[in-house]
Amino acid sequence: MKNSKIVRLLVGRNIKLYFKDKISFFMSLITPLILIVLFVTFLRKVYINSFHAFIPEGFTVAEKLVNAFTGGWFLSSILGVSTVTIAFCSNIVMVQDKITGSISDLLVTPVKKELLALSYYIANVVTTLIVCFIAMGAGFLYLSVVGWYLSAADIFLIIGDVLLCTLFGTALAAVVESFISTQGGVSAVATLVSSMYGFVCGAYMPISQFSEPVRNFVSFIPGTYGTSLLRNHYMNGVLSKLDPNLPQEMITGLRDAFDANLYFFGSNVQQWHMYVIVAGAAILFLGIYIVLNVVKGRKKA
Repeated sequence: MKNSKIVRLLVGRNIKLYFKDKISFFMSLITPLILIVLFVTFLRKVYINSFHAFIPEGFTVAEKLVNAFTGGWFLSSILGVSTVTIAFCSNIVMVQDKITGSISDLLVTPVKKELLALSYYIANVVTTLIVCFIAMGAGFLYLSVVGWYLSAADIFLIIGDVLLCTLFGTALAAVVESFISTQGGVSAVATLVSSMYGFVCGAYMPISQFSEPVRNFVSFIPGTYGTSLLRNHYMNGVLSKLDPNLPQEMITGLRDAFDANLYFFGSNVQQWHMYVIVAGAAILFLGIYIVLNVVKGRKKA
């Protein structure tokens, strides 16, 4: 059997196992669900008030623009978090195979270890993208109701951002969960990531609201820049439609306050820098994952 067919069959198996495991699937949605509850209950009002606080006296902004702005911030938060939390929960299939011994059974067959490792990674990318693209589509429907200011370019950039962030999240999950082989370990990691990642990437509250030491700390986390890319592409259309007579300082203040602009120890991080950081981190972790599997394969040889 050709290697490509083996990988395709294994990828299909891993995807089916993830969606059949209702508990793991629900765990992967905890952070997005928390965000939805927070947004509906009070965050939406908080960010609407924060938005209006930047508008000088004598100027008014249409409610549709405000709703589109806060909606874009909310949706970028969900996608920024989901590309990582879902990746960690989806990759549980690999750990479960270790726990149940299925991975040993698979390796008894002509399946090579590197093909099995590749299948886990590809399946994780596919399952994470499926869930994130569904969430993205639902978000577009929401914006079409409350206020649509996205251009075709914005949409394609958002899709690209989701893909890039997913490649980072799945590579990170692959490395971390390569060292886990117990049910307790995988549950602890999944719970920790699902509950904490939303804070460190600025999904629950803008990074600009953190203390300076915390801001400096999260500036070392690649996912922070992925979330900021999403914020830029969700909110650029709204910002471009604001009254051209509004002072530029106000627009910059909005971008700073809502994390469209990020700073690394006081220096503004350009968008192309953000792409390089996230892509570089994805390549780095994927490289580590490959090396780990090569080393393990040699030890067992």
